Amino acid sequence: MTAGTRKPLVHDVLSRSDAAIISELVEPGTKVLDLGCGDGELLAWLAEHKQVDARGVELQGPLVQKAIARGVSVYQGDLEQGLEDYPDHAFDYVILSQTLQQVMRPLNVLNQMMRVGRRCIVAFPNFGHWTVRVSHLLSGRAPQTQLFPYEWHDSPNIHFLTVQDFEMMTARERWRIERRIFLSGGREVGWLPNLAAEIAVYLLAR
Repeated sequence: MTAGTRKPLVHDVLSRSDAAIISELVEPGTKVLDLGCGDGELLAWLAEHKQVDARGVELQGPLVQKAIARGVSVYQGDLEQGLEDYPDHAFDYVILSQTLQQVMRPLNVLNQMMRVGRRCIVAFPNFGHWTVRVSHLLSGRAPQTQLFPYEWHDSPNIHFLTVQDFEMMTARERWRIERRIFLSGGREVGWLPNLAAEIAVYLLAR
């Protein structure tokens, strides 16, 4: 296959490293629900390259329109309330990427995901990253880093969790961690993830 005809790789198409990792975790031909799916880029890629039955939930109307324009089935709604109508195990995968820290009741959302999906994929920014710790220590203010660039008063993030927090919660809820992948600067991190990882990606099952 020549360079001009080769199929695009995951990293060529998906703009975020966590989205690329998530796309590799999803098996072909499965039913996928993406919560807070944005403009549907990930779902469209999965539908085209892995032939999944792709569905999405997104709160912002303009993003829903963009997702629909991509050919993705997305409805506009609040993900904190939208899962209650789905039956148990309605999907093979339920995805929540870079959104957990923004919902009011994260544990309730995760419990609903674990009920609706046979497996769940959760990705979140790690508030325990060393740059966040240094920023808080040196400035004495709410941390403001490349990972968390917002002022405290306009941040969409309302919960600040770390890798360690998430692992303790999964142990308490007795959820099984099938895969854990830690990223920093688009590369995998293999040591001290609570300190060194910018993004954590988990594949969970009951």
